[in-house]
Amino acid sequence: MLAWAGAEGLRLEAARLVLGERSLRASGSLASARQEGTEAYFASYSLSTDETGVAKRLAIRTTQVHGERYLTLTRSEEGIWLVDHQLDRGTRTMRSHFGGALDVELALSPLFTILPPRRLGPHPTTRHDLAVVSVSLPGLEVDCVQRTYHTVSVSEPTVVSFTNHAITVDLTVDTDGLMIDYPGVAHRT
Repeated sequence: MLAWAGAEGLRLEAARLVLGERSLRASGSLASARQEGTEAYFASYSLSTDETGVAKRLAIRTTQVHGERYLTLTRSEEGIWLVDHQLDRGTRTMRSHFGGALDVELALSPLFTILPPRRLGPHPTTRHDLAVVSVSLPGLEVDCVQRTYHTVSVSEPTVVSFTNHAITVDLTVDTDGLMIDYPGVAHRT
C-alpha cells in the first residue's frame, strides 16, 4: 500500500499494488479538496497492465456534490481502446487508436505518471516521446497527449526527466519504478 500527498496539501492518493517485473495491478483512490476552479471530488480506480507493462484496463468512478461519473478504458491486443463513459447526460461509447498509445494517465496522479518509464525500464541514453491516453479529473474527459521521458540517473533513487507540455521536472522513483517525488505535485508519505 502506497500513499502520496499533494504538494499543496489539498490532494491525497492511496493505492494497493500488486507488482510483477513490469506488470502492475492497482486499486486506489484520490481525494481532492475544493481548489481554484474545481469543486471537491473523490475518485476511485482499478488499473491492470499486461506482463510487459502495457495498459489493459482502467475503471474510474468520480463523486462530486452533484453526482457520480464512471469511465472504463479497455485496450485490445490489436491496440484499439474502447472508451465507455457514464455521465450525467447518459452513456457514451467510442473506439480509438489514440495515436498508438500503450499507457494511460490519470490527471496529477503520481502512480499513473510513472507507468511509462516503469514499463520501459531505465535507459539513461534513450529519450522516449510517447502518446499517452490522458483522463482528466474530476470530469473524466479522455484525450491523447504527448509525454517525454528520459532517465537521468539510475542510482538509488532513480531520477526520470518528465516533460508535460512545456514543463519539465525530475521525478524520483524507487527500485520498483514507483514514484517517490513529483516536484510541485505530490510526494510519497
